[in-house]
Amino acid sequence: MDSQQFKYPATPRAEADALKVLIGGILGMVVAMGIGRFIFTPILPLMQRDLGMTNSVAGWLAGLNYLGYLAGAIVCSVTPGMLRSWLITGGSLFVSIATTLFMGATLSVHWWGLMRFAGGFASAVLFIVITAEVGETLSRRGYGHWLGALYGGVGLGIAISGLVVPPLDNIGGWIGAWYGAGLLAAILAVVGLLLGRRRELVKPITIDESRTPVSLSSVRLLAVGYFFEGLGYIVTATFLVAIISMTPGLEDFAPYSWVAVGLAAVPSTIFWPYLGRRIGNRKALLGAYLLQAAGILVSVWAESMTTVLFVAVSFGGTFLGIVALTLTEGNLRMPGDGRRAAAFLTASFGVGQVLGPVLAGTLADTQEGFAVPLVLATVCVAIAGLCVLLDRQFQSQ
Repeated sequence: MDSQQFKYPATPRAEADALKVLIGGILGMVVAMGIGRFIFTPILPLMQRDLGMTNSVAGWLAGLNYLGYLAGAIVCSVTPGMLRSWLITGGSLFVSIATTLFMGATLSVHWWGLMRFAGGFASAVLFIVITAEVGETLSRRGYGHWLGALYGGVGLGIAISGLVVPPLDNIGGWIGAWYGAGLLAAILAVVGLLLGRRRELVKPITIDESRTPVSLSSVRLLAVGYFFEGLGYIVTATFLVAIISMTPGLEDFAPYSWVAVGLAAVPSTIFWPYLGRRIGNRKALLGAYLLQAAGILVSVWAESMTTVLFVAVSFGGTFLGIVALTLTEGNLRMPGDGRRAAAFLTASFGVGQVLGPVLAGTLADTQEGFAVPLVLATVCVAIAGLCVLLDRQFQSQ
């Protein structure tokens, strides 16, 4: 047990409250990540259809969102004390919802960029806060092994996004899709806050045990690999639905491919950490990177329902698992300083996410297709796997 954590007696009420906190955190991930961050992917083809938006502009908008995410991660890294402020958390939640809702209120690319940047900043703050708060709460009650389920909220949000965009499009086009997504995020946020508020059942028993701070150098190579993962995976995360919508015969299936991504992502946050405990985080990460790289490469030639489903499931089934495994490994290497490890790793990931969509969108326009960006994305994910293979900080298993 970490020196700064507390231990609560195991009771049925403690288990029930831990479950409520977990569900509240999952809904928070749905709002901040699944909707606030990734709803752009299924709405993008609608904006390209109705407004003639180029892939380059789409890439820049996505890049600004991830630049905001990077900025939020850096701020959290250098000022970790602010993460305990309910004003910061509440403000970030409001910004995430508002910037989703009002994307449909303007035709200005500059305002879109500003809102995507602000929404990305809020997403990073909320991701790190939710991870830390839910993780600490579950650990104190003896349910730390539930934490992997938290990240399933991102996949759940992605699946919800894919499901709601087509009917919202039928009602109000791309504008109705943004408005509807914002209103849905607001409703889910209220429910999540009601469930996820802290519940101190009894006076905690402090465990007084000194610890030695661990240097960030212990996660340096892990962060380099995570950077390349961010650079590679984000091409699919940004353009998958747009790519499928341009494939003859699969136009109607395009938004539902995002549902497949989300549904595959939900169990992945439990499966990959479980596999990591069984065979070690290094082997599990290598397996996830290999499968993801294979899926991205196949997407270059995916023209049938079967191949598209493989691409969607292999991508959805790995990218959150990689997040969970990487953050878990970072926490293991920096015990008692999980916030700093999560913030540093998230910042590294964020740099790749900023560059990926901008480069991919520009290349897609100049090369008149996504073949080159997808091949380069595959190479980036392979490099991430190589970093894991060379990292000697993993415990031998």
